[in-house]
Amino acid sequence: MIDRFSSRILALGVCSVLIATPVLAEKASNLTWINGKDAASADRELRNRGFKSISSHRSSSGYVNSYWWNGGDDNCIVVESYSGQVMSINDATDQDCGHHKGDGAAAAVGVVAGAAILGALLGGKSHHKDGRDYNREQTAEFDRGYADGLHGATYHNYSRSDAYSHGYEKGVDEREANLSHHHRRGGYAQVARIDDLQGARAAGGMSDLESRGFKQVDNFTSGNARYSIQWKRDTRQCVQVTIADGKFYDIRDIGTHPKCR
Repeated sequence: MIDRFSSRILALGVCSVLIATPVLAEKASNLTWINGKDAASADRELRNRGFKSISSHRSSSGYVNSYWWNGGDDNCIVVESYSGQVMSINDATDQDCGHHKGDGAAAAVGVVAGAAILGALLGGKSHHKDGRDYNREQTAEFDRGYADGLHGATYHNYSRSDAYSHGYEKGVDEREANLSHHHRRGGYAQVARIDDLQGARAAGGMSDLESRGFKQVDNFTSGNARYSIQWKRDTRQCVQVTIADGKFYDIRDIGTHPKCR
């Protein structure tokens, strides 16, 4: 027969087993092993660990910042990738994932109208601010400028704020990056993609450009780099390729060139 003292000890032991051990937030410093992985694999790994994709933003230089939220431990991280490969992973603020601590619920996230930029957030995120430490008033001005630039609204810096000006510049960059598939052109012909050739081996990249309808119209050398001007008549794309160390160091649509005609 179990005495009263033994019963208490047994009860305490059972309670200790039933009490769940709190799960520690999985910070970016514990996830650096995904650096160097292809973006698709990294996405799967994060989803398997309870993260949910919130938004992604492509800069004009081709870098993609993706924000992920883990509701189990109230944690927001940002993954930076380029050409489909993860470059870095860092902690982000709850606000960057559309959440605010202490309110008991997710904050509403504004979605920009228009299919081309569907999913972009109304306010600027941490990576847009280039590390500048804005106070609450400056952040509000930055977000107002960012929203104006993102939507193509008139520049309206009535408070003469540097933060507004900075935000407007970043908003314009985001809008142009999200609309990059237009190449600032209309018409019926489908614009040929070139951004996926960044970093390609020179021989293979040239073959890909030819298969996509481009024709070399000029070619010159400067220093250790070689430059090739490529023209696609039906879409009127005039592309400059910078080749260094046997690779496509840079490829971009330059709009016009004397031999692009």
